[in-house]
Amino acid sequence: MDKKTLQRLLIVAAVIALVVLFKVLGLGQYLTLDYLKASQDKFALLYADHRLAVIAAYMAIYITVTALSLPGAAVMTLAGGAMFGFWVGVIVVSFASTIGATLACFVARFLLRDWVQNKFGEKLSAINKGIENEGAFYLFSLRLVPIFPFFVINLAMGLTSLKLLTFYWVSQIGMFPGTIVFVNAGKELGKIESLSGILSPGLIISFIILGLFPITVKKLLSYYKKKTGKQLPEKKESTNGEV
Repeated sequence: MDKKTLQRLLIVAAVIALVVLFKVLGLGQYLTLDYLKASQDKFALLYADHRLAVIAAYMAIYITVTALSLPGAAVMTLAGGAMFGFWVGVIVVSFASTIGATLACFVARFLLRDWVQNKFGEKLSAINKGIENEGAFYLFSLRLVPIFPFFVINLAMGLTSLKLLTFYWVSQIGMFPGTIVFVNAGKELGKIESLSGILSPGLIISFIILGLFPITVKKLLSYYKKKTGKQLPEKKESTNGEV
């Protein structure tokens, strides 16, 4: 057995063990809206006494939940707003969710990408080419639209050729508007009756328009260049190597 195969088996075993532990201990009950609302005052007191420790523990739990694609990311985001307030909550949630998403993407890539590419390489060639040309724009659009499951995007992108660094910074920016909405809702936790109630139809439509905007603009610019034969201004490197 080669080293890479052993590493994959160890990661799979660790993921399975953590998921089983999550189920056996019934930890899912702590990632529900009802539990969060009932424990809001207790969390507020704990945060007031141990700010840095609570933030560190919260980020560790959020990153773990997201990296393992466990249910509860939305509730964790609400908890961030409820415990930390708007500004601290937005910053903490933004980094925790993006780090967790990147880890999920990495795990999917490390475990499955080679097998998927070898098995369906020819069929995926067009997708790989599209990701190579428009990966950042495409991911950015997906991140801005809340109708696509968060964990599905993480895992699906792990099977593509998109660079992890690109995945990280695009996700950080693309998820930011949604983070603001959910953290703000968490700050007003007592008024929330359900997770679906956070996103009104009008707000979802606004997110969809916002998500389609960057890829639409890129397509229009490409069409303009093709029709007119003109090149749009681009940054050029200077002689001393600075951009």
